Amino acid sequence: MVESKTLLIAEVNEWILDDPDQDTAQQLKDMLANEDYEQLEKHFAGFLQFGTAGLRGPIGPGPSCMNRAVVGRTAAGLAQFMKDRGLSSIVIGRDARYGSEDFTKETAEIMSGAGMKVYVLPRPLPTPVLAFSINELGVDVGVMVTASHNPPQDNGYKVYLGGTVDGIIYNASQIISPTDGLISQEIAKITSLASQPRGTKWTALDDTVVEKYVAQTSLLAKNPGTLKIVYTALHGVGTETLQRVFHAAGFNAPILVKEQADPDPAFPTVAFPNPEEPGAIDLALETARRSDADLVIANDPDADRCAAAVNDPERGWRMLRGDELGALLGEYIARNSNGGILANSIVSSSILEKIAKHYNMEYRRTLTGFKWLAKIKDLTFGYEEALGYCVDSKSVNDKDGISAAIVLAQLATDLNADGKTLLDLLDEIWLRHGYHGTEQISVRVKDMGHIATLLASLRANPPSHIANRTVLSVDDLMLPKDSLPPTDGLRLWLEGDIRVIIRPSGTEAKVKCYVEVITHLGAPEANAILNELRGPLTQFLVGA
Repeated sequence: MVESKTLLIAEVNEWILDDPDQDTAQQLKDMLANEDYEQLEKHFAGFLQFGTAGLRGPIGPGPSCMNRAVVGRTAAGLAQFMKDRGLSSIVIGRDARYGSEDFTKETAEIMSGAGMKVYVLPRPLPTPVLAFSINELGVDVGVMVTASHNPPQDNGYKVYLGGTVDGIIYNASQIISPTDGLISQEIAKITSLASQPRGTKWTALDDTVVEKYVAQTSLLAKNPGTLKIVYTALHGVGTETLQRVFHAAGFNAPILVKEQADPDPAFPTVAFPNPEEPGAIDLALETARRSDADLVIANDPDADRCAAAVNDPERGWRMLRGDELGALLGEYIARNSNGGILANSIVSSSILEKIAKHYNMEYRRTLTGFKWLAKIKDLTFGYEEALGYCVDSKSVNDKDGISAAIVLAQLATDLNADGKTLLDLLDEIWLRHGYHGTEQISVRVKDMGHIATLLASLRANPPSHIANRTVLSVDDLMLPKDSLPPTDGLRLWLEGDIRVIIRPSGTEAKVKCYVEVITHLGAPEANAILNELRGPLTQFLVGA
């Protein structure tokens, strides 16, 4: 015990000497002075893991948190990865979270010191603008400092590659394996940040690249209308860019949820700044009722996801599920496309495959995450149920909540001109293919080991029944049968045309369950079955 404490103290002191941030260094000094070894162990529980989603974690001192020292070492490791492959240019973007400005500057200094040609976006902007700028500027790498829809105390660091790297055609999309592991290996080799050269030469971009993104995205709308659309950025960075796109497309200015329109890293009006979370868009719905609006659109804080709410004649204002919005956009794009490819992730609804078949289009299924959807060449439309939509892959080869919003506004406008609503179009889709009811059940965990234990237990002893429904078969997604790469999760097929997928979240400390029920008897039966399954499946997730 004494020896381990001595080693911890030595590690902390070594880190303090190498920390470029006096504030985080002082926090560690205070912990040492107060002999707060429990906290120190949390902050020194290993270097923050770098994966396909880059870095993501709470802001704080030490190697297990997001801070300048961790970001600087990550940038240095990424720079070495770039040098080894002849990559020489990078653009860096950021959102408005705590630390984003500092982490951007840290990355720019390290990249400049490594001899890279460095561009920095002019201010906090949506992630899709960063993804767009990689191709627009013709750079090799993009970094976005953001934690997307995570809680206020978090920040993160996404990495995009611009061209073909190690035989993988990236085309301005997020990294996949084994690239993440190769970058991680280089990060691990950085034992001293103080020894890394720093530079001050980088190009602070003006608004030109933003204007080009706005101009290109606005072209997705062909026939503007006068619907009253409420918009919330959930205290993120989406408001200004979305307003400019709507204006350039000729649409009325959206009605803003004023309390959530400006960037605020504290996210004061929401428990979690994610449109999927209960209560997140309550203020938007209140604004819609007050203004007698036609549609509500919400982005997450970095504006790469898009949510929508509609005034249901039977239920009042309600948020559309991610799969419902995916079906609507897929149907609309398929109707107006001359062939092409539709794709969605393995946990998303099977409805898109049926829409593709109806319109004689090609269909692809991928693993969860837009990093996989973005690898499909000439993708016409792709989505994942977690509110991610790609409607213009040639401009933004990633999910884009701004472009999805303008296409949705155009779809609602076109339907309104015919005396119809988004719900009417959904009914047409269900009438043709059967009602596809989907639901995501998720449980937050404090110990990520719980998820591994849970999945191991289910693999060893899969259930024979769930809610008195027979489990017909179980697919271990680590041993895939449908040509997809292996991924951690299980897929269960239940009697009654029910599919259940259980997997860990890729970005949060959550275990998730995705349920799909298909029926030709409509929403009431599907919802009854989902209600029947919710309790037993939640028990599975908590390990009861």
